[in-house]
Amino acid sequence: MDFNTKVIHGGQQHDPGTGAVMPPIYQTSTYAQVSPGNHKGYEYSRTGNPTRTALENAFASIENGNYGLAFASGLAAIDAIMKLLKPGDEVISTNDLYGGTFRLFSTIFKKFGIKFHFVGMEDVSNIEKCINGNTKLIWVESPTNPMLNIIDIKRCAELAKNNEVLLVVDNTFATPYLQRPLDLGADIVMHSATKYLGGHSDVIMGALIVKEKTIADQLYFIQNASGAVCGPMDSFLVLRGIKTLHVRMQRHCENGAAVAQYLKAHPKVGKVYWPGFQDHPNHDIAKSQMSGFGGMLSFTIKGDHYKDALKILENLKVFTLAESLGGVESLSGHPASMTHASIPKEEREKTGVIDSLIRLSVGIEAEKDLLEDLEKALAMI
Repeated sequence: MDFNTKVIHGGQQHDPGTGAVMPPIYQTSTYAQVSPGNHKGYEYSRTGNPTRTALENAFASIENGNYGLAFASGLAAIDAIMKLLKPGDEVISTNDLYGGTFRLFSTIFKKFGIKFHFVGMEDVSNIEKCINGNTKLIWVESPTNPMLNIIDIKRCAELAKNNEVLLVVDNTFATPYLQRPLDLGADIVMHSATKYLGGHSDVIMGALIVKEKTIADQLYFIQNASGAVCGPMDSFLVLRGIKTLHVRMQRHCENGAAVAQYLKAHPKVGKVYWPGFQDHPNHDIAKSQMSGFGGMLSFTIKGDHYKDALKILENLKVFTLAESLGGVESLSGHPASMTHASIPKEEREKTGVIDSLIRLSVGIEAEKDLLEDLEKALAMI
């Protein structure tokens, strides 16, 4: 089944009771049983809910996985993965990492005896240098947040397999429309479904997708035991969002390319970070593992003046200054003080997250309106 059909029909069935085309919102906490343990597949909605099941089936379908799990947030999904580990285990992660993930790793799970190595994964040899007998997991973002670094997922998978290590890929920026890490050898794919999968800035959710039953069973146990599940209404909203993922992503990619090209040619702009440029590090790898370059990009102002960056952000009108990304509306952000504020200044600046860096989530508005908005804001400096 083609991806464009999968997002609409993959893993779905019409409601057997009514024939409803969209799965109903099963707004219930519990389910009647004929006798103790004799029920229709559901007993308590923390353990399972039919609306959530429909969404989890959709997650699995669009990522070419066999099992999908939905969580209350992206961080709840990451938290579940970390609970596969034990004290003394080690994790190798990219050093250009979403601030919330870094915070969870470095301030929560570090206290429980898990050791983290943050390295530049654009060069896979940096990962290999850190692997030892205690390494249990490699954590990849590609493209990374916010520097849009590209990591070779296939080579990471080969390295993980050779060392009997789990490979997890945060696929939030690319989405399965552009990239499917399970097909490249990853063990677990993670999404902040809040972003592109939901697509409308109206829900918080996380997703995990796997192929292997043994991993899925462990994660299902953690999901139920820890209880960080999403509700049926949120499940319905993200399931609805997935059905338009392909058409939204096409426009995100088109607008993203137009904005990136415009900024690169602008005399007041310094560096533009977007994997579609031929001179972007690992551009050829991006071309080989992605079918497009997405709607996320970051840029700096010539002179790297913090005040200039703030003035631009304060004067954008179509681009809304707000946390998050991946919605139909365009958003702008200041990673150093917003999404990556939890990362120490000296650490984030090593990866390029300086005070003048601006991150854009390019939405699906008219291209000319987006470019005019940027032009007027840049004219203010």
